[in-house]
Amino acid sequence: MKIAVSGKGGVGKTTFSAMLARSLAEKGLRVLAVDADPDANLGQALGFPDYQKLVPVSDMKDLIAERTNSDGENWGTYFKLNPTVNDLPDKLSVEHHGVRLMVMGTVKKGGGGCICPASTMLKALMAHLVLLHKEVLILDMEAGLEHLGRGTSQGVDFLIVVVEPGRRSVDTAEHIRQLAGDLGLTKVLIVGNKIRSDKDEEYLKETLKDFEFLGFMRYDEEIIEADMEAKCPTDVAMNAKASVTAMADKLIARSEK
Repeated sequence: MKIAVSGKGGVGKTTFSAMLARSLAEKGLRVLAVDADPDANLGQALGFPDYQKLVPVSDMKDLIAERTNSDGENWGTYFKLNPTVNDLPDKLSVEHHGVRLMVMGTVKKGGGGCICPASTMLKALMAHLVLLHKEVLILDMEAGLEHLGRGTSQGVDFLIVVVEPGRRSVDTAEHIRQLAGDLGLTKVLIVGNKIRSDKDEEYLKETLKDFEFLGFMRYDEEIIEADMEAKCPTDVAMNAKASVTAMADKLIARSEK
């Protein structure tokens, strides 16, 4: 099962990604969580010790140079466009509480569509993870879906867009669905987060009535406290954990059909 999670910054998509990864792992599934958001915080949300020391793949210049037959940065010469990456998920990931984590990073110059050794490496690695890697994959994405290409996206089982009650969040969800459609990704599900009342829930259902909802998470002070203490919210926010566990069950049931 391959799941990409996206949404406007600040809506809680990384919190949801972390809780979903932990929930699936607690059900006995092998889970690889991939931080594909330039503002990498998934390690903190998963409660990884020393998460600040995790090095993004995009910053591993020696590895990129070795696999692409380049100097890792050279933009003006030939380099290998199909680097070997099948061994990297095991080599570059670390494990905590049954979830393995890998940080992708991003190319910091030349734009997301550049053709350079680093971007070539990231795209090849993402394609391998989505299309060939044999375990549950949770991708914590930015709203722009930068790391997904058209061929890669066909291997994604679900794109989950996390939204909060608010016009900007709803507009971002519409934009993400358009980007997903351009990539041929049609299984888009909504998770409503930071729900304070039935009115918030009805607002999202009305403004996003053309979407399918996976579930809702209530506004939870325990999640805020977990973030402040760099803890995984699964360990402290029991109401949120129950909501995410129910959504995990739905995803498993749908993937088995």
